[in-house]
Amino acid sequence: MTRIFQNGTIYFQGQFQEKDFLIDDLGNITIADKIDLDEVDEIIDCSGLHVFPGFIDPHVHLREPGFEYKETIETGTKAAAKGGYTTVFAMPNVKPAPDSLEHLQSLTKRFEQNGVVHIIPVGSITKEQKGIGELVDFDTCIEETFLFSDDGKGVQEESMMREAMIQCEKNNAVILAHCEDESLLIPGGSIHASKKAEEFGLIGISSESEYAQVRRDLKLAKETGCQYHICHISTKETVEALRQAKRDGCNVSGEVTPHHLFLCDEDITENHGRFKMNPPLRTKEDQEALLQGLLDGTIEMISTDQAPHSEEEKNCTFDKAAMGIVGNEIAFPLLYTYLVKEKKCTLKQLVDWMSTNVADVFGVEGGEIENFAKANITIFNLNDRQQVRSREFLSKGKSTPFEGRWLQSKCLMTLVDGDIVYRKGL
Repeated sequence: MTRIFQNGTIYFQGQFQEKDFLIDDLGNITIADKIDLDEVDEIIDCSGLHVFPGFIDPHVHLREPGFEYKETIETGTKAAAKGGYTTVFAMPNVKPAPDSLEHLQSLTKRFEQNGVVHIIPVGSITKEQKGIGELVDFDTCIEETFLFSDDGKGVQEESMMREAMIQCEKNNAVILAHCEDESLLIPGGSIHASKKAEEFGLIGISSESEYAQVRRDLKLAKETGCQYHICHISTKETVEALRQAKRDGCNVSGEVTPHHLFLCDEDITENHGRFKMNPPLRTKEDQEALLQGLLDGTIEMISTDQAPHSEEEKNCTFDKAAMGIVGNEIAFPLLYTYLVKEKKCTLKQLVDWMSTNVADVFGVEGGEIENFAKANITIFNLNDRQQVRSREFLSKGKSTPFEGRWLQSKCLMTLVDGDIVYRKGL
């Protein structure tokens, strides 16, 4: 099917321009000042709308196989498409863990059969993703992925992380690190160690449990030359450690989530699972450091850490709830409302953090809209408003701390390789 999109504002060649574009029956895009064709299947008027390169989320949990009651590849990728994402990195929290070439190949086959967006698998660093024990065979796993993480667990032994980095550097692979030193955790921790934890009578999680392991890993990354990425940064000490590592010339990067950018422990209004995630919401000072890290380039990208759970696992108190929330369906509206509209950043910066920078850091396709390439794009009405209603989420997960908030902007269409995978109102 051939479609012409007219009168939109498209992010093209690093700037916003008023252009028409055509997507042919092969899914390729052609951009011009004006396109007129007699034979076309559909003409779509994009007046007043913005066209972005499809967003790339470097951190989602699709849960399948093993935990389909939380999410499936189909529901998880449909949720991503609704949020404007055309590529996601699927973290290895599934069963069996993607800890061998066989398991990775089986997982990739599922992705191809059931996903509606591009999915890049993330292999585990350790066997069964335990964070201890035995490393995976990176030499064989590299046939299916170049990304490795034990997300949800930090690699506990320094010698093991050093060897993992040596193997990844040899294979041009990247470590995506969930940094958490379990020796600094008190069993049962569920909230940041602060007055809020005392108020609710809960066991706290210290900031040091994150930044101590970050400092260890950055030292190892400098030593080995491995490309190293810090997942879901939450503390000011982590931001500063990453900033210094970049000054030292290390090949390192980091991500931050919308919930850590816009919430801190003071915003927790009740002892409820919708505020529970790992890492937890930290202090106002940490929150401010995260935004500054984005603005000065220390942190290159925004991930969602989309972590769906069942209602039973989240509709309860902190001590009983599972770690994690969902948010990829509202990520751009949150960021546009609280950053761009409040003039804390430009729209171009936001697109870079959600797409261009992710592609550049990891060397994956996408990040820009290019003439004659496959059309991986998303179209938003920046003037529309929506209220966060989790019951309307396409994800099986419904737990969000932003329930009821009014946000500006709404996704109207997402196309993957020229095929419409989400459409509403256009």
